[in-house]
Amino acid sequence: MFLEIRFGVLSARYLPGQSISKAEVGEVYQCRAAGVAEVLGALVHEGYLTRQGRSEFAVRTWGREEVEDMFELRANFEGWAAFRAADRASDAEISLLAALAGEHLFLHGPPGTAKSLVARRLRLVFCGATYFERLLTRFTVPEELFGPLSIKGLEEDRYHRLTTGYLPSASVAFLDEIFKANSAILNALLTLLNEREFDNGAERETTPLVSVVAASNELPKGEELGALFDRFLLRLHVGPVSKSGFAHLLQLRGEKSPQIPEALALSKADIDRVRDSAGKVVVPAEVNGLLSELRDWCTAEGIEVSDRRWRKVVKLLQVSAVTNGRREVSVWDAWLLQHCLWNEPGQRERIFAWYGERVGTTRGMDPARLVKLVVSMEARLERDRTEKAQARNAAGKLLYESPKGGTVTSSHGLIHQLRKGEGLFLAPPGTASLDHYNRATPLPERTNKGKGYTRAELEQFHVQDANGRYAEFASWSGAAKYFEAQDNWLTVEGAYAPKIEAMRHKAMYVEHSLKEVASLQRDIEAYQAGLQQHITDLEAHLRAHLWVTSDFVEPAGASLRSTQAQVEKLMTRVEKLKAGFDALPRETKEKDE
Repeated sequence: MFLEIRFGVLSARYLPGQSISKAEVGEVYQCRAAGVAEVLGALVHEGYLTRQGRSEFAVRTWGREEVEDMFELRANFEGWAAFRAADRASDAEISLLAALAGEHLFLHGPPGTAKSLVARRLRLVFCGATYFERLLTRFTVPEELFGPLSIKGLEEDRYHRLTTGYLPSASVAFLDEIFKANSAILNALLTLLNEREFDNGAERETTPLVSVVAASNELPKGEELGALFDRFLLRLHVGPVSKSGFAHLLQLRGEKSPQIPEALALSKADIDRVRDSAGKVVVPAEVNGLLSELRDWCTAEGIEVSDRRWRKVVKLLQVSAVTNGRREVSVWDAWLLQHCLWNEPGQRERIFAWYGERVGTTRGMDPARLVKLVVSMEARLERDRTEKAQARNAAGKLLYESPKGGTVTSSHGLIHQLRKGEGLFLAPPGTASLDHYNRATPLPERTNKGKGYTRAELEQFHVQDANGRYAEFASWSGAAKYFEAQDNWLTVEGAYAPKIEAMRHKAMYVEHSLKEVASLQRDIEAYQAGLQQHITDLEAHLRAHLWVTSDFVEPAGASLRSTQAQVEKLMTRVEKLKAGFDALPRETKEKDE
């Protein structure tokens, strides 16, 4: 019904200004009112009809002035669109890169942002390129994309489409609102986009398709649309013209479409040569490591990326390298990853931020790895510094704390007995206790039956002097010397405490540790040199890059300088490690007591 009415307007079967009512359409096509309202509303939206009332519509009419205004508007739009492409040059550049890599481009954004112009300009790049463009709706039928059925073929019992002038014969195509297509179209598109082949009846035909640019102001929902979305490796969000370009936008007055000299246009042979050369481009370990890290990060962040897309990413990076005159993919080519992996526009910024933090680093030699090595050695040095061991003499014998002070090699000997941490003593000869009649009772023995006496207990007794008189122990002039004399201590045979000191390391161990620090220092110095080379070559390298935008230079430089500062601090820590290991106590000769 939608197609028939639209064809009727285009063929003048419905004349300009002619009224069309819901009731009339419903009666002719035997359709319910809701279905009729939806179809007529779609025709109004596409500009074929105008609404006259709640239930009345009319074929659109064009006056002379309106026609003239339309042409002027068209000219202005072409100029504006050309400027939009310049204001957002990366869109056009990435569309070309997609075509060279044999991939497709998806443009997401609101209406009026010149998405279709990207495809129209892209076809100008290729020699003899055929172009196909179509706006898809839920009412679009396969005939509109793939061509009508051959009447002659049907007469011969053959199902065959006349594809000339339609998508299967196009080199470059633009499909607007692609996710509104029905399942019959989507199923055919999956094979066409991925295999570059079209099932025309019983035959599978190879198509000349270079690249498809698709557009939509909404993202796909559902598994079937997700499979189609996965075919578009490169994805761009197209927003309104920038603030800086808005003033120029208002001044545009219908610039002509650009003309590319035939000598500069790319032939099929040129494209094949690029793709063949890209297949020979080396993907170094640092880029493989970067991709592996990014895959793990995407998984953790809930960003689903199929294995097919990862394989296509590698091919894209190879094309990026070869078109920049290199035989090896660089980490700078990975700038394109932000346009390959997102499923929602907000994810692009997160991917780009992840990449920006890692530019100039490698998996095998990055700051994180170096930091881990330094931290490990710092922990080892701290352990070596604080570790204790029993001291040894020059002959290698273990040393013990002597009760008399100093060190001995004997592990056992006489030890001063203690009671609750207080030293015990023998009673002096002639010690006695006095009763209240001042009668002396000599102590039976000096050891107190082996229990000894504390200083306080002895001070309660009396000591007999040379004249045989008893004096108070507390006032005895010889008390201090008595307690100092070790012969007066209550002792017992026991184990001596080991003499503990800081671990003394073998000279061989210290030298080995210093060699490890020196090796780590050389690794950091090598990394510093490579990092400095990145910083030195950054601007020149990226300015000349065909696909990386110039506004990336400063953020990349800032990231590299930040990494450089981090590595410089790391070098300072290594110098401290060197001094710390060199200052470790070594095994030396020591004399016995």
